[in-house]
Amino acid sequence: MVDVRPLDAIVYNQAKVDIKDVIAPPYDVITNDEQSMLYERSKYNIVRLILSSAKDRYEDAKESFENWQKEDVLVKTEKPSIFYIIQKYTTENGRHVERKGFIAKNHVEEFSSKKILPHEFTMGGPKEDRLKLTRACEANFSQIFMVYSDPSMLVENEIAPKYTSKAPFIDVTDDKGVQNLVYIIDDADDIAKIQSLLSDKTLLIADGHHRYETALNYSKESKNPEAQYVMSYFTNSEDDNLIIFPTHRIITKFIEPYVLLESVKKYYDLSDYTFTSANKNEVKEKFLTDLEKSNAERISMGLYMKNVNKFYLLKLKDGVLDSIDAPDVLKKLDLTVLHELIISNELGYSKEEQMSQDGIKYIKQEFEAFDMIDKGTAEASFIMAYPKMQDIKDISAAGYRMPQKSTYFYPKLLSGVAINPLK
Repeated sequence: MVDVRPLDAIVYNQAKVDIKDVIAPPYDVITNDEQSMLYERSKYNIVRLILSSAKDRYEDAKESFENWQKEDVLVKTEKPSIFYIIQKYTTENGRHVERKGFIAKNHVEEFSSKKILPHEFTMGGPKEDRLKLTRACEANFSQIFMVYSDPSMLVENEIAPKYTSKAPFIDVTDDKGVQNLVYIIDDADDIAKIQSLLSDKTLLIADGHHRYETALNYSKESKNPEAQYVMSYFTNSEDDNLIIFPTHRIITKFIEPYVLLESVKKYYDLSDYTFTSANKNEVKEKFLTDLEKSNAERISMGLYMKNVNKFYLLKLKDGVLDSIDAPDVLKKLDLTVLHELIISNELGYSKEEQMSQDGIKYIKQEFEAFDMIDKGTAEASFIMAYPKMQDIKDISAAGYRMPQKSTYFYPKLLSGVAINPLK
């Protein structure tokens, strides 16, 4: 049974601060420049808690957290609550998206319980950092991103409309242009329905693996009952507004284009898209459209190399999968094939180099994967197609994990909407 409960939340007092000035992205996507900008935006911006720039960053976060509560900048909600969120944005191709979900807390479970499943591998450094912050502040400042399946759309169709017809608790547009509407669900009957809905579900961690494993470690060392729970965001995989973006593989170690092409041709059939400076954007759009169509039928990806005025569409040859030593459920994943056949076998990258991104980068933004080639800061970009939610579910259910940085659930969740105290 999955144990989900409302939050006895700490929130920003909007009578004292402008919510626009105090929210921030998750800590792991904030650049140094963005950190400085957020610091300057407000002395109460949550970046000072999640990513302090002080010498003793954990003690500084603790002091700020305590002081802001004393100043009533941060206050407790009147009742245990679930925070329903609608995130509105427009994609690059003009599609209007409204992703829906809610923030609550769930009991921390070992992965062996099969109640909560990971889908990616994690690295040690970020987990140690987050554990030190949790110990110091005894609170969750950011959410784990969980996915569940409910074809009936109970929360979206039955419960949420009671609240979305009223003024939101928060209405803020972030620096990426995403409008975040937050509504407080505090009716006991509605909360009970949500708890019952999720009680027999399997939860998939879409994002926040480091934070979840941190919560797991902290739950074992803390005697506080609240520490056995972690703040999470839950969204329904049956909603077509849940969009997963790919993470592209960028080769930064020197390699001759013709050498790379010869390696690729061993495993993939190639189609090339020649462009000029005048028609480059038009050709790129067709190339990306064809990539998605091709990947729907068989494993396909794109390739763009420095000093080559062509995009290449790579389609996996028949029979190639037989040469990969991996479980069948992982073989249907384009990244598994790319890492095993090209990055490891042909280019000779060790597992350690791949994990530490030594000579290879994992880029979430599609435009950046192209720009790095155009600017000469990378040798080759492998352009990945959009991941399929069903593949992620199948891999996790079978007890396996995808390569690190496989998926990008967009948009990111804001830090600062709610804080979950752990004492």
